[in-house]
Amino acid sequence: MNIVALTGRLTADPTIKYTQSGKAVCAFDIAVDDGFGENKNTYFHRIVVWGKPAESCGNNLTKGSKVNVKGKLTSRSYESNGQKRYVTEVVADAYGGVEFLSSKQSNQSNSQSNPIEDEIVPF
Repeated sequence: MNIVALTGRLTADPTIKYTQSGKAVCAFDIAVDDGFGENKNTYFHRIVVWGKPAESCGNNLTKGSKVNVKGKLTSRSYESNGQKRYVTEVVADAYGGVEFLSSKQSNQSNSQSNPIEDEIVPF
């Protein structure tokens, strides 16, 4: 079984593109904190969303938005300048997709985080 669940904040505004057939694809990176105090680590993950949910993410998320992502872990390779490169991504899908935990307006109007919003909420 290949299921990934992550909660984090966007590190930049999402990018949305369209395939030749017109299907939307949105990509963004999130920062996910793990641990506390001196043992705290931050991990960065690439998220990919397809179709109508991709358009929704592109229209509603901005840098700093807090999201819950459920999907599957994928890896692929490609060539760039004669070198083979590998990419690992989380493809948000039917397991839950992308849940918006903070709105576009709250990210733009509040420079400080909301203490209630930052609480860990079980799934």
